Amino acid sequence: MGEKKPRDYDREFTERVGRRSRRRLGVAIECGVVTRFVVQLEYGRNIVEDEWEEVVRYDHDSKGSSEAAHDVTEDGLHIDIYRDGAKIESHELTPPLPSNIALNRAEEHLREPSKATYGDSKNGTR
Repeated sequence: MGEKKPRDYDREFTERVGRRSRRRLGVAIECGVVTRFVVQLEYGRNIVEDEWEEVVRYDHDSKGSSEAAHDVTEDGLHIDIYRDGAKIESHELTPPLPSNIALNRAEEHLREPSKATYGDSKNGTR
């Protein structure tokens, strides 16, 4: 239901962060530069059947091949917040920046639960 798995990435990783939650990373790199990435916190709808749904998502696509992805070098890094499979909020986190740095920032931001949950890069409030 509503799961958007990273696909067509050079590398994909998942890391369990709780009984029913995990972090997912998909990244594509050309000549040492990140061309696409997705970093997500996911909730296990049905772990037995391996059904996961995004809760928060950060993404980048320098070639604009996805309607959902943004080019962080033009738009800056943002966070999308989902509930029950639907995007309910989106917040800009940074001005435009190099994609390799944006990937690092997304991973750092996701590892700080109050920031990832609320989307605020300064104080964890809405």
